[in-house]
Amino acid sequence: MSTAHTTRTERNGVLTVRLNRPEKRNAISPDITDALWQAARDLAERDDLAVLVIAADGPYFTAGIDLGAVPADRSSGALASDQDYRRAYRRHHLLYDEFETIEKPIVLAAQGICLGAGLEMACSCDFRLASTEAAFELPEIKLAVLAGSGGTSRLTRLVGPHWAKWIAMAGQRVDAEQALTMGLVHKVVEPALFQETVQSFAEELAGLPREALGLAKLVVDLAVDLDRTGQRHVDRIANSALDGHEEFLQRTARFRSRG
Repeated sequence: MSTAHTTRTERNGVLTVRLNRPEKRNAISPDITDALWQAARDLAERDDLAVLVIAADGPYFTAGIDLGAVPADRSSGALASDQDYRRAYRRHHLLYDEFETIEKPIVLAAQGICLGAGLEMACSCDFRLASTEAAFELPEIKLAVLAGSGGTSRLTRLVGPHWAKWIAMAGQRVDAEQALTMGLVHKVVEPALFQETVQSFAEELAGLPREALGLAKLVVDLAVDLDRTGQRHVDRIANSALDGHEEFLQRTARFRSRG
């Protein structure tokens, strides 16, 4: 179900939502946010969908939030209180939190420049692939605010305070190769091969055992916050559930039959 500002496709278990608002540099509108919420719900609820890819068309992945369409923008003085502001803002917080909660992989494919909320969204996804024409920036500091939809904190968890200060505090733009070096993206691909590479990777993910993939996402995220002993306990608890799971038994049986 495509929308005014997005296109949507499903292929081989991969749901792809493409931002398609080139006249506004793919600025994130309420229409785009609604489309992403629907995609997240479908990914979580439908067994035939294994992976979500968030992509875009044009030279920009996104220029960030469309400030002219977001009620949380207080430049006009329309919102009277801090509580009103935070309530309106929370819609994006919760979307990115939902991306992290769904026990299926979400891939962000940045074919071009990715600013502000686009980078915040990227940091909430499980995998980030970039074209050589991509670049990343949090320009909020230049407007005297911070990337507040979890962007500053998630970025720091990914790349550490050293690089987070470079991007979120100094407002510096980084190109795709530098993003790869600092650990912000997983892979950089030439534009001519980018879409094919993204789809191939997503389909590879879709072919992995579902239960193990979902638990791997949970265990990796938990490991960031646990001490060494807690991490090892979680590893063992997760594997105790997987060891007798139907997928494990089927795959090990096929492996033994080849021997």
